[in-house]
Amino acid sequence: MATLPKGHPKLLNAWAFYDWANSVYSLVIASAVFPIFYEMIFKQSGKNYVNFLGWQCKDTAMISFVTAFAFLVVALFSPFLSGIADYIGNKKAFLRFFCYLGALSCIGLFWFELDKLFLSYTFYFFGLIGFWSSLVFYNSYLPDIAYPEQQDKVSARGFSMGYIGSTLLLIFNLAMVMFPHTFGIGGSDEEASMMAMRISFLTVGVWWIGFSHITYYYLPKGTRNNVKLSKDFIFKGFRELKLVWHQLQENLALKRYLYSYFVFIMAVQTVMLVATYFGATEIAWESPGQKTMGLIISILVIQLVAVLGAFLTSRASAVYGNLNVLIFLNAFWAVLCAFAYFVETPVEFYTTAGFVGLVMGGIQSLARSTYSKLLPETKDTTSFFSFYDVTEKVGIVIGMSIYGIIDQITGSMRNAIVFLGAFFIIGLILLFRVPKNALRNK
Repeated sequence: MATLPKGHPKLLNAWAFYDWANSVYSLVIASAVFPIFYEMIFKQSGKNYVNFLGWQCKDTAMISFVTAFAFLVVALFSPFLSGIADYIGNKKAFLRFFCYLGALSCIGLFWFELDKLFLSYTFYFFGLIGFWSSLVFYNSYLPDIAYPEQQDKVSARGFSMGYIGSTLLLIFNLAMVMFPHTFGIGGSDEEASMMAMRISFLTVGVWWIGFSHITYYYLPKGTRNNVKLSKDFIFKGFRELKLVWHQLQENLALKRYLYSYFVFIMAVQTVMLVATYFGATEIAWESPGQKTMGLIISILVIQLVAVLGAFLTSRASAVYGNLNVLIFLNAFWAVLCAFAYFVETPVEFYTTAGFVGLVMGGIQSLARSTYSKLLPETKDTTSFFSFYDVTEKVGIVIGMSIYGIIDQITGSMRNAIVFLGAFFIIGLILLFRVPKNALRNK
């Protein structure tokens, strides 16, 4: 393991490289290939519902509820885990553990079957747990490895590297899915394409674990607390969370920012998690082949445009300020949701995907670095970022639950788009309440 000083270019690049490693999960599993696979496997069975533990539920609503439950678990346990990480001073070990948990669960999706739904959803569930729990520790490293004036740029670099790396793997997976026989995958065209999708889940796990070791080599373990071990250290994370909450009462800017972040990130993450399921079920594709190709191409468009979006957002924040740019991005998202409600054709879907990509990377990157700049001077960054991540996860639980309920009751995912636009408008209004001079010297 190399020991590098804070702000060192190699250290910053190593931190950002974890985005390259883990973003294949968010693209291939959460956004592109798995949603298409999920829709196809139900279509082959001739039904669009599941009987799970004695309860009949629409297939798209079911995946929303499983996703919401996973985020609820992450929200409940991340304070506990971050407290332990701060106590033993080795948050890198936790980052690695959840990386392996998520990656191995992705590999387990190779065996996703409708006659083994409990096991299948379990793999999907723990893939989410691993990915999002690892981000608790990954994000908390940002103020540890970068100075305030570096954080916008390195945060954007991380997202950009994630988009590029995951896009490269998705292109390979797309080639397998569209031309499976060229890769030696036998069977009928449909059977071979389905097997290619299953193999793509294996590639995600291998990629994630393999490239993450570059990050582990350079990142420091963390700051060890020289406190005598006591029997109640297990609850340290919750005490730290409570302490952060009390500090928020004295930090008006940070508190108001978190209120707005809670609302708009709820909508952003819900859009990202359901977009492909929406495209698969609500868009009038001419054929199954066009659907598969169209959905994956739209995701590629989002990824490539998102690189430009993250770069432009970083530049814009330096000129106009973080808060002003975030306000603009929320307004843009609200307009996109209004337009998406009426989208029916593939061309309209592609157009929407392009604009989503333009603002997706920017709002995530800038939200993270803005929070980092608003933090008080402290070495206990993990607990503050745990609070940040809990805010995000609780928002996603609410967003996905509402989306799933509307989908289950009305039978259409389209109706749930309306509520997403409303949350962007609320987030925009709340951002106006954050004191703009809070970032002046950061």
